[in-house]
Amino acid sequence: MKKLLTIFILLAFMTPLFAVDFSEMSTQELIEIIGFVKKENRAKFEKELKSRVSTMSQKERNQYHKNMKKSKEKR
Repeated sequence: MKKLLTIFILLAFMTPLFAVDFSEMSTQELIEIIGFVKKENRAKFEKELKSRVSTMSQKERNQYHKNMKKSKEKR
């Protein structure tokens, strides 16, 4: 029983280590990793990135569109 409880507690603490929190990244960092995000994280990534489009500078927006175009060409 103690082993099972220990394993459960370890898993509970380790699970967040594998989760990616894109909200902690800067907009520039997000723009730079377009096309390199793992498939299982892509929905969260795209949601976070789209939420920032309205606050992007013109330079960031241009880079965003450029990288999105490259990413779609890769797929």
